[in-house]
Amino acid sequence: MKICHVTSVHSYNDIRIAIKECTSLADTNRDVHLIAPNTDTKSFNGFKVYGVKNRYSGRIKRFRNFSNDIYLEALKVDADIYHFHDPELIPIGLKLKKQNKKVVYDIHEDVPRQILTKHWIPKPLRKLISYAFEIYENQSVKKLDGLVTATPFIKKRFKKYNKNTIDVNNYPIMKELYVSSSSNCNKDNTVVYIGGISKERGSYSMVKAIGKTETTLTLAGNFRDEREEVELKMLDEWEKVNFLGYLDRKEIKGLLETALAGLVVLEPRTNFIDSLPIKMFEYMATGLPVIASNFPLWKEIIEGNNCGICVDPLNTDEIANAIQWIKDNPIKAAEMGENGKKAIKEHYNWESESKKLQKFYDDLLKPRNLEKN
Repeated sequence: MKICHVTSVHSYNDIRIAIKECTSLADTNRDVHLIAPNTDTKSFNGFKVYGVKNRYSGRIKRFRNFSNDIYLEALKVDADIYHFHDPELIPIGLKLKKQNKKVVYDIHEDVPRQILTKHWIPKPLRKLISYAFEIYENQSVKKLDGLVTATPFIKKRFKKYNKNTIDVNNYPIMKELYVSSSSNCNKDNTVVYIGGISKERGSYSMVKAIGKTETTLTLAGNFRDEREEVELKMLDEWEKVNFLGYLDRKEIKGLLETALAGLVVLEPRTNFIDSLPIKMFEYMATGLPVIASNFPLWKEIIEGNNCGICVDPLNTDEIANAIQWIKDNPIKAAEMGENGKKAIKEHYNWESESKKLQKFYDDLLKPRNLEKN
């Protein structure tokens, strides 16, 4: 079985695509290849990476010309299954189908709802573009061999257009972040947030809330907007923030092991409410109590497993009170951490999800194998 994953947007070492999907497939002795932008051709984690240089500026040129470069590279691999990860590659997936290839679309986000929040699209055009893209995407997926979605919510949307749809959730890798003890010994007096930093992801709420507590806030990630970064750093509460920038996976684990709690207080945007943010599960894997937005799905996970506190993400007093409670109740906080780890071990881990993906591939090639026999 020769499998080729394809992305025109994500890096060659993207967590979902490379570290999880490609690596776990390569670990089962499948012949795995990855086409990714702006990197060198190399071997990585047991599979082959082919870099394609993006020589084009602007979204339209990238969509038209760079996607074609990606397609030509994909043809060279001559795989049995092509698994692409970006909406802009839908035309490429359809072209590969015409070459009698098995083609899978990995849907990370609910793109039509995401379009409604894109600041670079003029506001009067967002609904029209969202509507048009949803029709195009729904019709296109009918022609593909299968769909892999990052959440059950997205799966529910697409199942009626392509019955061969499964959700492979973006849960943490047990061996990477899981720790054996949630003791509050050697904990720093800080709560943490890891990931992209922006207002819609709770940056302002976290910084304003931390000023009302007896703790500090550690931010590990990059700002999405330079203007927002400048404005945030001008707040008086910024003096209680430790901004680390981008950290690698080993550094993230070290940070999480020494924190009091993990924050994931995303604003109630349409594209967030039914999402499954990986940071939430990574906090749980390292035994951190989670302070999360009170979205119904998140409450079911956090409160259902008694591993944290859900708050109104727009209410800085609620966020601050939750942080202070964690600090003031270390024994109960440690119990929450243990509950989170138990939930990861029993339910929310990549090891279980990877088996779903492997079976999906095996089933995908069964008709072809029967034809050969």
